Amino acid sequence: MVNINSVDSASSQCPCGSLQTYVQCCEPYHLNYSVADTPERLMRSRYSAFVLRHFTYLILTHHPDYLQGLTEQQLAQGNTQWLGLEVVSSKQQSDHGEVTFKAWFIDNKQIDAIYECSSFVKQQNRWFYTQGQQMTTRLPGRNDPCICNSGKKFKQCCAKCLS
Repeated sequence: MVNINSVDSASSQCPCGSLQTYVQCCEPYHLNYSVADTPERLMRSRYSAFVLRHFTYLILTHHPDYLQGLTEQQLAQGNTQWLGLEVVSSKQQSDHGEVTFKAWFIDNKQIDAIYECSSFVKQQNRWFYTQGQQMTTRLPGRNDPCICNSGKKFKQCCAKCLS
């Protein structure tokens, strides 16, 4: 399993799974040096923000009409161990977009995924997350590729965290 809860931005692979370093990928968004140009880029940068606990970024990229009182303090509760991100599909039409993804995690020695079709809207040249429809997914089998994208079989990688 790859430990992505702490990232040395100069050399570590970005948590979003882009195969770029964090400094080349999501860090410029998190530091507000640039803005995501597609719904998928925003979703990937938001996943990285969850992994790295950059909760201010999550609030700033969540459309204010859909926050429903969500705060940085609420996001900071818990100690989720994020394992990997799988983008299932991504589409964009004009100022609206959808990204379907699976964000794998461990909580209380149980592997699960946020499997969601997220909606995005573009306003004033910035993409914002609005809301998502939750779905259920099959957990990986022992011989499936590991969900953390290590290249190993699940049983030889993240499954070891369950025992």
